[in-house]
Amino acid sequence: MIKSSPGQTARRRYEIAEAILRDNISAGLLPKGLVLLEGPIAEILHTSRAPVQRALAQLESDGLVHRFSGRGFLVGPPGKGIEPDRTDIKSLGLAFDHHADALQSRSSWARIYNEVEHDVAGCVVFGEYRIIEIELANHFKVSRTVVRDVLSRLQERGLVRKNQSSHWIAGPLTAQTIKDHFALRRMLEPAALKSGAGSIDRDRIVGLYERMTALEVSQPVDHLEKLEEVQAHMIEYCVLGPTNERMRELIRNNLLPVTAAERLLRHLGLPDDSTAITEMRLVVELLMRGAIEAAAAMLDTHLDASMKRMIAQMKIVSILPGPSVTADYLTRVE
Repeated sequence: MIKSSPGQTARRRYEIAEAILRDNISAGLLPKGLVLLEGPIAEILHTSRAPVQRALAQLESDGLVHRFSGRGFLVGPPGKGIEPDRTDIKSLGLAFDHHADALQSRSSWARIYNEVEHDVAGCVVFGEYRIIEIELANHFKVSRTVVRDVLSRLQERGLVRKNQSSHWIAGPLTAQTIKDHFALRRMLEPAALKSGAGSIDRDRIVGLYERMTALEVSQPVDHLEKLEEVQAHMIEYCVLGPTNERMRELIRNNLLPVTAAERLLRHLGLPDDSTAITEMRLVVELLMRGAIEAAAAMLDTHLDASMKRMIAQMKIVSILPGPSVTADYLTRVE
């Protein structure tokens, strides 16, 4: 029987994730050899990947899971010749009844997070806004604790910050902000691609290459609708998958505000450039051919072009009037 630990409800997200995984491993519900991936676990626990990463790192240091040549971790100690078991963890039914209270307090934010993110992303390109905690809590009829969970997650993603007065501030999203994020992308992502090229899942990138090639010859409206998804897969398979945990965290955290900005610009009706598909396809093709340095150089070229495209879109947005209506918990800072 899985037992709970005292004080569970006061724990942070990674501690809750670690306790749940540890208990399920000890109870044999997560069998030896099972491949543990951050994404599916984060979905089950209604949290972000960051606390799951930290939980898995702690379990690894305790010898309960270990890294292997593929993505993720294997349940069980290292050096035992355990074969990977790729059963979908969602089909196993994680037991966390004894952690229900802690999960409830931590998952309540998930109900409102997407709407808050949408509200924030929809205005930051037009200036700087203050988020008032009590008004946010009243707007969604939730506690201040839930509000702080939401705002902390937004802060992790670089979408909000606290100023010197400890007020929550969103924006402004400027051309310089975009340049700063892309400067980091160009330092981190090609380096990650090169360092992990030997561990890339070839079947995945071949499938991605075939999909990109098909999209290139389709109608622009079709492949532009798929651009965000294809871009996410390229980053996941070619950049994030093979690299180390710390590098993944840095890249993801830097990328999130960029992705939010791209989504906002699409929401405002600004078109994507179909050449982005070709640029990404060339990165994947060069990787397939083993031309690692050339693939990293092409990724750098793609990132530079993406930055210039986004800044051009920002210039268009700058002449548009600000949003006529914003959520009542957002106050423009003049």
